Amino acid sequence: MKVATFNINNINRRLPNLLRWLQQAKPDIVALQELKAADNDFPRSAIERAGYRAVWHGQKTWNGVAILARKAEPVLIRNELPGDGSDRQARYIEAAVKGIIVTSLYLPNGNPQPGPKFDYKLKWFKRLNLHAAKLIRQEVPVVLAGDYNVAPTAFDIYLTRSWDKDALIQPKSRAAFKSLVAQGWTDAIRHLHPEKPMFTFWDYKRDRWRRDAGLRLDHLLVSPVLAPRLKKAGVDRMTRGQEGASDHAPAWIELR
Repeated sequence: MKVATFNINNINRRLPNLLRWLQQAKPDIVALQELKAADNDFPRSAIERAGYRAVWHGQKTWNGVAILARKAEPVLIRNELPGDGSDRQARYIEAAVKGIIVTSLYLPNGNPQPGPKFDYKLKWFKRLNLHAAKLIRQEVPVVLAGDYNVAPTAFDIYLTRSWDKDALIQPKSRAAFKSLVAQGWTDAIRHLHPEKPMFTFWDYKRDRWRRDAGLRLDHLLVSPVLAPRLKKAGVDRMTRGQEGASDHAPAWIELR
């Protein structure tokens, strides 16, 4: 079983790129982020013609998350992160697919920091960690997939000082991610590729794709019950180099 996460950065604008990748990579389950489309603008028909069923939580202009399942019907569990009933940003969805639970999460960027947006990022992270801890206690097979907007260590960003003030690499952001993993989750990409950067994001600015000036922001965390089934992991880097591409590339795992 192949599970992927992909920040598509506007699903309707990048639909040809998404469909091409689905046809080539044939993932069984896909977590999408940054749909940038309201619920009624989600391209359901095109997705279904490609052989996938979907659940989604859209939002006009910003955010939006979805879970696609190949030749299967994802069963929606929740479409918001518990802990704050006033939060209306479409950043979390969770579904049961083919015997496992999969999330698509889009953690807040947090810039500029310090400030309200960074405070929101940390509060959202705290809610995620609390919910993730409950999933661990339930001893169920889970993949926490998504764009975490955190480069966990210095190894997860190219050699530079230009991002030093960015929310993606702040000590508090990294500490929240480290605390999450410490619950017992396996960071699949890093676990199987301990000596490679495995970037998943290259900013459009300053020719960063050509220079391979990337960051690893997209992660698949595997619960202890599921970790023994982890077989392979990777990043479909060249998807980022296509015409009209998202600034992210899909990251994926294979499970026995």
